[in-house]
Parts: sequence; structure tokens; C-alpha cells
Amino acid sequence: MGCIMNKDIEKILFSSEEISVAVKCLGEKLTRDYMEKTPVFICILKGATVFFSDLVRAVSLPAQIDFLRARSYGMSHKSSGVVEIVKDIETDIEGKDIILVEDIIDSGETLSCLGKVLRERKPNSLKIVTLVDKKIKRECAVAPDYKCFDVEDEFIVGYGLDYAENYRTLPYIGVLKRALYS
Repeated sequence: MGCIMNKDIEKILFSSEEISVAVKCLGEKLTRDYMEKTPVFICILKGATVFFSDLVRAVSLPAQIDFLRARSYGMSHKSSGVVEIVKDIETDIEGKDIILVEDIIDSGETLSCLGKVLRERKPNSLKIVTLVDKKIKRECAVAPDYKCFDVEDEFIVGYGLDYAENYRTLPYIGVLKRALYS
């Protein structure tokens, strides 16, 4: 743990080992649930990239992947409330089984907006997968269909989760010291 960023972490919530086990278990569940299908996994950039990469490799199915980038935080620790699609998917999803992969659900605004946009494209199904579900911050009626972890109302970073584009490369998920973002 010689990483210079470790000094900014108040406590580790989920170790790299705990994350690995949770992602593997989720991959096995998705494999069972989509056994007779060829799902399209859509990664919400940038935060979900680390989780997404590990998850799709834990799924033993033929599948397609695509990427979508939405922005609602900017350089803040709070959502602006405005969701902007910065990079859209390239795949025609009509009639396909979509698995939308997110890093964290807190207010639910981003996924509510993206879900609406994607449903208008007439997929066969649309399921939401998240690494972390922060229910206490929910403002929209969005619930993940699959998740790895629940967290309290703490500002977390690591394993793709960031603050102002930093801390994504930490191999664990930890609570960022409040003095760094308040």
C-alpha cells in the first residue's frame, strides 16, 4: 500500500479481494440469467470501466459491448442535476437484451435519463447493473437489477470511482477524507 493516494483515504470499505469475489459471483449470476441470449453490455464511461472490464470477463456468454458517456458531476462531488450524453452508443439495440453497467447509483438521475433514452430505442429488455448502490441519496425511482455492494451516504473513490478525475486507479473502494472535497 505504497500508493501516494492512500493518504487521502479515511477507510477502505471493500478490498480488491472482496471486489473480485463480488464481481465473479455477479458474472456467474448474469451467465445463468442470460444463458440462451446474447446480451449487449453497455458501459457508462468513465467510472464503470474498471468494473465493466472485470465483469464482462466474468460472464461466460457470447456478448457484445458498447460504451456510453454521460456527465452530471463535472468537477464537483454533487450531481448538477443535468445529465448530458457526451458519447452515445454505436450499436443498434432494437430487439436486443441490454445490460447497462454503472459504477454507482446515488441520486438515480443519470440512470433515469439514460434508461429513458435507451428504452425509446426499443430493446427487448434493459437491466441495470451497478457496482455500488447508495440508496440513501436516491432522488429518482431507479433501482438496480443487479449489484455488488450497498453503501451508506459516504463519498467513495477507487476501482473506477473518482473525485475530480482522481483516485480511479486505486485497487479498492475507500471513503475519501471529507477535508479534500468540502
